[in-house]
Amino acid sequence: MNRLDLTPTTPAEALAADEALLDWCEAGGGGASLLFWEPCETFVVVGYGNRVATEVNVPACTARGIPIFRRCSSGGTVVQLPGGLNYSLILPITEDGPTRSITTANQFIMERNRAALQQLAAKAGLPAVISVRGHTDLCAGDVKFAGNSQRRRRNWLLFHGTLLLDCDLAPISELLRMPSLQPDYRDGRPHGEFVTNLNLPAEAVKTALAAAWQAEPAATDLPTENITRLAREKYSRTGWNYKF
Repeated sequence: MNRLDLTPTTPAEALAADEALLDWCEAGGGGASLLFWEPCETFVVVGYGNRVATEVNVPACTARGIPIFRRCSSGGTVVQLPGGLNYSLILPITEDGPTRSITTANQFIMERNRAALQQLAAKAGLPAVISVRGHTDLCAGDVKFAGNSQRRRRNWLLFHGTLLLDCDLAPISELLRMPSLQPDYRDGRPHGEFVTNLNLPAEAVKTALAAAWQAEPAATDLPTENITRLAREKYSRTGWNYKF
């Protein structure tokens, strides 16, 4: 598997990279990959089917100059924050393997990620017991530090997530409304009681996940032309970001 590290110049470019990699693999140009990128500014990202006004405190975002974007996968709305880490897996879909369905892919990927992070936490002397809650949440105890989502094509899938590592979490409560869909284990808790930092260094987390997926630095470059095009023509446009 290829390990890819992206330093995006804009949030739109970061979001475009996921779709560009999925397109590239579906077209036969790329292989299984693990991509990392870290946000250097605060911005909001809604899931593909989310209604912006329902999930986001738009007046608060406007007042603070926080941009709102839409990603290509489903799932809930997140605030991207400095001190967080994003990863994206591009994996082939096989008829008789663990990626054969949405459910089996979720279980397969989440358990491998959970095990890698639990081992890392133990080595760092952290007491957290890491578990998979809901469908695709990673939690320390019953408090969430990572959300994940999936998008599938005919032959390849994208599975990506955001890990809160060393973030100022206060903006989450300010910028997001209570989500319209909540997992049972949330039990109605507000954002401030529901999310936490994992308190592990980003480089250590990258190394642990790369080892778990046997990802080595790629010999080929990212599909930069398509990333730039998608960022410009799709992810930077109000028509896409405020689609619903």
